[in-house]
Amino acid sequence: MSSSLEQQARESAPVDPDAPVRSGTRGRTIRFRPYNVGRWVIWGGTALLFAVMPFVFTSGFAITLMSQMGILIIFALAYNMIFGQGGMLSFGHAVYSGLGAYFAVHTLNRVAAGTFFLPASPISVMLLPLVGGVFGAFFGVLFGYLTTRKAGTAFAMITLGLVEMVFAAAWIFTGFFGGEGGISTNRVMGQPVLGITFGPSIQVYYLIAAWCFLSMIAMYAFAHTPLGRISNAVRDNPERAEFIGYNTQRVRWFVLIASGFFAGISGGLSVISYEIVTAENVSAVRSAVPLLAAFIGGSMFFFGPILGAVIVDIFAVALVHYTKAWQFYLGTFFVLIVMFAPGGVASLILMNLRVIKYGLFWRLRDPYVGVLLTGLVLLLGIIMVIEMGYQLTLEWTTRMSLFGFQVDAASPELWVIAIGLIVGGGLGFEVMRRYFRREWGAVQEQIEEQVARELKL
Repeated sequence: MSSSLEQQARESAPVDPDAPVRSGTRGRTIRFRPYNVGRWVIWGGTALLFAVMPFVFTSGFAITLMSQMGILIIFALAYNMIFGQGGMLSFGHAVYSGLGAYFAVHTLNRVAAGTFFLPASPISVMLLPLVGGVFGAFFGVLFGYLTTRKAGTAFAMITLGLVEMVFAAAWIFTGFFGGEGGISTNRVMGQPVLGITFGPSIQVYYLIAAWCFLSMIAMYAFAHTPLGRISNAVRDNPERAEFIGYNTQRVRWFVLIASGFFAGISGGLSVISYEIVTAENVSAVRSAVPLLAAFIGGSMFFFGPILGAVIVDIFAVALVHYTKAWQFYLGTFFVLIVMFAPGGVASLILMNLRVIKYGLFWRLRDPYVGVLLTGLVLLLGIIMVIEMGYQLTLEWTTRMSLFGFQVDAASPELWVIAIGLIVGGGLGFEVMRRYFRREWGAVQEQIEEQVARELKL
């Protein structure tokens, strides 16, 4: 009886006429979904990009910067597993990456000393991020069970207290954490394997790139698992998730464990890259970095934290060589994104791609040019005021380099020019902003009309 009912259900089930059909055994037909070619192209292009970047940017500084970007990409995506996908705002996620890094650095030192079961070789270094991942997940189990018992603001405050507690412990238990000097190590050990010693920075880059690529795939796959999907439901409506039978605390806990694993991988890679771990790795300041990356890039999109990690690293690593006010610029940029583009940079890209898809981007050409030019004038004036102000208040001399020119920060003429650029650029920017807003609204209305016509057809 049950088999006949199952057969009737299969026969009466709706069939997609466009789905490919493959002949099966015993006269049955098996229908399968076609491969997502676009997804393969995106992931293949990402792997190719990782492979060719060192050939485009060949300087040692660029390779080091790209290595740091890879580490932060993993950390930001791991954070977004609980924040963007799970709706858990955490101020202490560095606990998992930092503690994973500490256990990884101790493991590496024991391997080098020959007191660990792994041989002292570059292969052991390749596997080191797994040590950080395992201990990151372990502390996710330990701390996550307590922190995920609450949600919302309470969860955020608990994580803030947790990171401060671990940071204080790093200064108390100096035997494990190393105190002020931290724990240092050496990633070069044993005999080379296929010429790989991880001494050159290019070899470290490719190791980080490989782990970054694999972690990205794993976290993307996790987002499409039943646990990843139900975490979205818990984020959006925890009461309804409870009503249909899910334990929301357990869902948050499991997601935090997975996030702690990947955060620990980023911590293990930081050990290989920097060869030192300090108390800063488990600080609230370090915890703010993936939060900034997720917000700036766009926490509701998978590739958003990737963009955010690149932007944050440009501010924190590249811009620091040109100005001492890089934190001011990063904070200002973060505030502007939250105020005017709460969906992050990813949302801006996708909105413009939608306009391009419907062939209406040409209408925004002049508004974009006007906004960018007036905004550039305004930005130029603001930078002049900030840099000259920093020079006058923080340095012993008024002489400084500004845009490649040696100038006097106390010169009244420069201050008049800077204020004039701010006033003129600000007024022009406001005019062009209103113009752009009108044109953008008109374009969106036209797109909606096209969509309505397509639906009728």
